[in-house]
Amino acid sequence: MQTHATLLEVTNPADGGAVGELLCTDAAGARAAADAAAAAFEQWSRSPARTRADVLLRTSAALIDQADELGLLLARETGKRLPEAVGEIRFAAEYFRWFAEEARRPAGQLIPAEAGRRRHHTLARAVGVAVCLTPWNFPVSIQARKIAPALAAGCTVLARPSEKAPLAVARMFELMHEAGVPEGAANLVIGPAAELTEALIAHAAVRVVSFTGSTTVGRSILKLAAERVVRPLMELGGDAPFIVFADGDLDRAVEGAMLAKFRNNGQSCIAANRFYVEAPVYEEFTRRFTARVDAMTIGDPVVAPIPDLGPLIDAGRKRAVAELVAEARGLGARLLTAEREELDGSFMAPALLSGVPAGARLSCEEVFGPAAAIFRFEHEEEAVTAANATEMGLAGYLYTGSIDRALRLQEQIEVGILGLNNALPSVAFAPMGGWKQSGLGREGARQGLEEYQELTYVSTELA
Repeated sequence: MQTHATLLEVTNPADGGAVGELLCTDAAGARAAADAAAAAFEQWSRSPARTRADVLLRTSAALIDQADELGLLLARETGKRLPEAVGEIRFAAEYFRWFAEEARRPAGQLIPAEAGRRRHHTLARAVGVAVCLTPWNFPVSIQARKIAPALAAGCTVLARPSEKAPLAVARMFELMHEAGVPEGAANLVIGPAAELTEALIAHAAVRVVSFTGSTTVGRSILKLAAERVVRPLMELGGDAPFIVFADGDLDRAVEGAMLAKFRNNGQSCIAANRFYVEAPVYEEFTRRFTARVDAMTIGDPVVAPIPDLGPLIDAGRKRAVAELVAEARGLGARLLTAEREELDGSFMAPALLSGVPAGARLSCEEVFGPAAAIFRFEHEEEAVTAANATEMGLAGYLYTGSIDRALRLQEQIEVGILGLNNALPSVAFAPMGGWKQSGLGREGARQGLEEYQELTYVSTELA
C-alpha cells in the first residue's frame, strides 16, 4: 500500500507566523494506521486492567508535568489565552486519571436468578477499534475525553485531530507512548478530514466512531457509520440559552455570563449564545454585562498582560461571526457594546445586541465567536419556551435564587448539560452530551467508558 505524505505548516492566528510542521497522510495512510490498530487490539484488550490503568496514570502525570510547555504550544496554535490553554492541558490530564481509576472498577453485572438451577451475569469487553475525530477549539482535552476511556476499556485508537490545531495533540501522543501505550494501540492520523474519515470508518476493524463537531458534519459521519453499523458517539452543535431570573444573584450572573460566553474567545460548543433576562433586572443586567464587555482587552493571548480575548482561529471564523452580527443589525437589532475600530487578522471585537428578531441567525444558530443576543422575558414559561425553541440541546445556564424554580426548570429545559448558577459545568467525572440534534451518547464519567464496551450476557445451567 503506497501512501503519500505532505508537510502541514501550522500558523499562529495571532500573527500568522509558523508554529510548527507535521506530516499529513492520505486515505492509504489512514488504512495502514487502521491495520496497525487492528493488529494491536487483541494484545491491548486482553491486558490486565491494572496495566492499562498504570499507563493512563503515567500519561496523566506527564501532562501535568509539562502543562506549561504544552499550554504555550496550544495557545500559539489556537489563539487561546495562555491561562486557558494551560488549564486545558490539566483538564486533559484529569480525563486520563479518571479513566485510569475507572478501568479497575468492576465491569458487568450479576442478575438475580428466577429459576433455582440457573445463574445469570453480564461481561463488559472492549468493542474494537475506535475512531476519535476532534475539532480545533479544545483539541487536547476533547481528544483526551475520547482516547482515555477507549484505552481504559481495551480498545485501540485511531485519532484524527483538526488540521488547524494538531501540534499539542501530537505531543500528547508522544507522551502516551513514552508512558507505555504500545505500538499500534494509539495511532495519530493527520490530513484532509473528509478523506481520512471515510477511509477510517470503512475499515473492517472499526467498531465505534466518536465525533465532536458541527451537526452538519455529524450527519455525514452518521451516514458513513450506518453503512457498516458502526456505533456512533456524537457531541454536536450547541446553541446554549443563558436564563437570568430576578431572584438570582446578579453579580454571579454577570460573572457567569462573561465566562459562559467568552471562554476560548467564544469558540466553545457549550458557549452561551442567547441571553434571556427577566424584565425587573433586564436593564441592570444588560448595563453591567455591556460595561464588562466594553472593558475587555484584545491582543496576543500569550503576551503579558494576558488580554481578555485573543484571536479567533482564522479569518474565516471571524467573517462568519461578523456576518451574523451584520445580518441582525440589518434586520433592526441594536448594538449595545461600543463600536471599535476594525481589527487586523482574525482578531474581533465582542458584540452584544438587543432587539434581535426571531428570523435573524444570531437568534437561532450556533455563533462560535464573541457575539450574542440579549432578550427580555416577563414570565417563567416564556423563558423556558424560548430556551427550548431550537433543534439543539447541548448545554444551558440558569441563574435563580429559588430552589423551587431550579427544581422545576431542570426538568423542563431540554439540554444534556445544565449549569445552575454555574458557568463552568464540565468535569471529567460527569457525563457530557446533548439532546435532540446536539448528539448521541455521553462522554466522561462511567457512561463514557461504557460507550467503548460491548456486553455479553451469560446464562448458566448448574449441574
